[in-house]
Amino acid sequence: MNLTHQLIRWSRIRPHDWAIFHGARPWASFVQWADRSARLASAFRERGLEPGDRVLFFAQNHPRYLELLLGCWWAGLVAIPVNARLHHREVQWIIDNAQPRIGFLHKTVSADQLAGLEQAIEIESDSYESLISRREGFTSVPIHDTHPDDTVWLFYTSGTTGRPKGVQITARNLLSMGLCYFNDVDPIAPKDIMAYAAPMSHGAGLYSIPHLIAGARHVVPASGGVDPAELFELGRTLGPLSTFAAPTIVNRIVDYAEIERLSFEQCAAAFKTIVYGGAPMYVNDIQRALRVMGPRFVQIYGQGETPMVATALSRHHLIDTMHPRHLQRIASVGVAQTPVQIRIADAQGQALPTGEIGEVLVRGDTVMRGYWNNESATRETLRDGWLFTGDVGSLDEDGFLTLRDRSKDLIISGGSNIYPREIEEVLMTAPEVAEAAVVGAPDAHWGETIVAFVVAKPGQRADAELLDQLCKENIARFKRPKRYVFVTELPKNNYGKVLKTELRDRLARAPT
Repeated sequence: MNLTHQLIRWSRIRPHDWAIFHGARPWASFVQWADRSARLASAFRERGLEPGDRVLFFAQNHPRYLELLLGCWWAGLVAIPVNARLHHREVQWIIDNAQPRIGFLHKTVSADQLAGLEQAIEIESDSYESLISRREGFTSVPIHDTHPDDTVWLFYTSGTTGRPKGVQITARNLLSMGLCYFNDVDPIAPKDIMAYAAPMSHGAGLYSIPHLIAGARHVVPASGGVDPAELFELGRTLGPLSTFAAPTIVNRIVDYAEIERLSFEQCAAAFKTIVYGGAPMYVNDIQRALRVMGPRFVQIYGQGETPMVATALSRHHLIDTMHPRHLQRIASVGVAQTPVQIRIADAQGQALPTGEIGEVLVRGDTVMRGYWNNESATRETLRDGWLFTGDVGSLDEDGFLTLRDRSKDLIISGGSNIYPREIEEVLMTAPEVAEAAVVGAPDAHWGETIVAFVVAKPGQRADAELLDQLCKENIARFKRPKRYVFVTELPKNNYGKVLKTELRDRLARAPT
C-alpha cells in the first residue's frame, strides 16, 4: 500500500502533463516528479537510511515538499513535516523525541541550531540538487513494499497543553482519508489544482493525497504563504483553486473579496472549493463568506489522530437555507465521514442518547496507530477501538455533530457546565467585534467566573455594556461574561488556533 504507486500511475498515463507549479510557473510534470522522488529514495538508501527511519522537514511551503514526501515513502521512510514557524528549540524537542536520521531545513535555519541530526540539508541548496542529479529514473528504483499499518507520517500535535505528541499516521490512514475526500468533501478532476497556502506540515499537506490519487495538479504560491491577492490571481491564471484553510485564513480571503467587491462569478473563477477546519468557524462568519463568495465552502472536522477525517459539512448543507434546522446545521461540523463512526460518550466511553452532551469518540480506518514512544498517552486516548478526542459535543437525530468545546475549555461555574463557544457565537454577531474568546477564571465563590477576551474590528470600539446586553438577549443570564478584556489580538498557535491556555494564564497572573 505504498502511495508512491499513485504517482507512478499518473507518470505513465500522463507523463508530460504539468503536475506541480511554483506560483504560476510550471515546476514538474508527473514523470519529472516521479524521477525526482525516485532519485531521492536512491540517495536515502545510499546514505544508509533503512525502512522505518525518520526524515524531518523543517521548511516553508515549497514544491520540494511534495517530491520529498514521495521520496521518503518510495524508500519506506517516515516523513516528519514540522511547521516552519516553530522556534528551533521547539523543533529540537521533536528531534530528540523522534530521532530523525536526516533533516531538510529552510534557509533561515542553521544546522548548528539543531543537535542530533546526522545530516542536515538546506532545501534550496546545491547539496539538495546533488541528491536529484542522478542517473536513475523511477523505472530503475524499486519501491518499498509498505504494509498498510506501517507508519509513514509522524505528525506532532500543536502542544497547546504540554509537550507535543507524535501521532503515527499509517499508509492505511492516508489512503482512507484520500479516498473518502471524493465522497464526503469534494470530487476531484485531473484539471483541478490544490493550492498550498496554509502550512504543508499540517492539513494542507495532507490534502495532497486525494489530489495525487486523482491525478490533479498542485501549486505552491510563490510567497509560500497566505496572500489573498496572490491566491485570486493564481486561480484566475491556472484555474479555480481548491485549498484548505483555518477560519482565520478564510476570513482574510473573504475580506479581500468583499473589499474588492468581487462578484460570485469572479470568486468562482478563482476558487473551486475552500475546505475549512482546525478551529471554530462561527455562524456569522460562514454566513458572510457564503454571502460574499457564494457556495465555495465545505467544512471538515478531524484531528491529527484521525487526519482530516471525522465529520464533514457539505456544500449542499451549507447553502440549504430552506431547511427548518439550517442555522443549527451550519453551526455544526456535519455528519460522519464514510470511513468512521462517531459516538458521544460519558467518561467511561458508554454511548449517550441523542442530544446529550459528552466526549466525541471516533472509530475507523483513519484513526492513528498510536503516539510515538508514548504508550501511556496511547492507552488513554485509544480505548476499545475508539479514539477519545477530548472534544465535547452532541449528535442530533439526523447525525449532525455540534461541537461545544474542548473538554479542557469547559467552564464550571456555580455547578453549571458552560460551553464557551455558545457565548462566542453570540459575541461574534456584534458588528464591531472581529474576534472573541471566552475562558474561565478561578473564583473562590463560583469555582470559575466567565471572562471574554474581545478584539474590535479596525477603527471600531467594542463596548462592554452593549455586549452584555447582547448576551442578555440571546443566552441565559448565568452564561453571561462577568468581565470583558479588550485586546488588540488573541494569542494563536502556528495553525491559527486560539491559545486559551495562555489567556487563562494571563488571568491567573493578574486576576483583578
